[in-house]
Amino acid sequence: MSGVTGPDPAAEPLLAVQDLRVEFRTRDGVATVLNGVSYEVAAGETLAVLGESGSGKSVTAQTVMGILDTPPGVVTGGSVRFRGEELLTASPRRRREVRGAGMAMIFQDALSALNPVFTVGFQIEEQLRVRRGMSRRDARARAVELLDQVRIPNPRGRVRQYPHEFSGGMRQRAMIAMSLALDPELLIADEPTTALDVTVQAQIMDLLAEIQRERGMGLVLITHDLGVVAQVADRIAVMYAGRVVEQADARSLYRTPAHPYTGALLDSLPRLDQKGTALNTIKGLPPSLLAIPDGCPFHPRCPRAQDRCRAEVPARHEPAPGRASACHFAEEVLAGG
Repeated sequence: MSGVTGPDPAAEPLLAVQDLRVEFRTRDGVATVLNGVSYEVAAGETLAVLGESGSGKSVTAQTVMGILDTPPGVVTGGSVRFRGEELLTASPRRRREVRGAGMAMIFQDALSALNPVFTVGFQIEEQLRVRRGMSRRDARARAVELLDQVRIPNPRGRVRQYPHEFSGGMRQRAMIAMSLALDPELLIADEPTTALDVTVQAQIMDLLAEIQRERGMGLVLITHDLGVVAQVADRIAVMYAGRVVEQADARSLYRTPAHPYTGALLDSLPRLDQKGTALNTIKGLPPSLLAIPDGCPFHPRCPRAQDRCRAEVPARHEPAPGRASACHFAEEVLAGG
């Protein structure tokens, strides 16, 4: 788990997302992409957000950052507070002030996120000149320093190169350098190890953990890789069909999940003691967000589903101290029954 000292439970969270709701209004109909998402992140804490593709992980991050494409995305309810300040009703100017200096985001596809016609150095320097009023010389010196901090070899030479001249791992490091330029208090990393080999993945995650320890940042790690999460997360929020269906500290969740979906995800992990056996899978597919089924969205794939699950949406509750689950039978699931 993360080496950061645990947050003070009495302290105000750095980020608080409450009952966030987002629709995508398309030609085919209205897709309910976020359906009451809630989670909090404290200073110095790592929250991992897990779930299959389409569960709403990245849309939540984009809404928090104020970069959701509108249209088709429309925020229909909820709250996003950063250090107690409501952002959903803040002016566009205020949202821009918070982005970068308050919170920053690492995107999952560094090649697409970086502008191919400008050097990596220019893209780091630009925000320093515009937001901090630095001279070109000072901004260049800071860019070199940031590239060195993220362990890019020969930063003085690399700062003059273009994104296509960087490897995938180096582009991701450059993205991290850009996100750190304005010293944010919260970093959102959206699938930061996508398309990287296992060795580079480990290096990137070690780098993020080290930077977080040094700066005391809050970190939201969006991923579908349960192996990565086990090494770095303090707490985990599991998403399914636009809802957070379980939340717990990492150790407790891995030891005893309180939602069948979480249990199914953990069961699907390959294990060394099961060499030669077929991997467990979650039967079926995630529901279409244009037609989410009645009751619990997971019930068509859930081996525990009963009539109540097909008719009644489970409320999120605490089956045990420090645990939250949106399952009618969370207590039984937690007890292993």
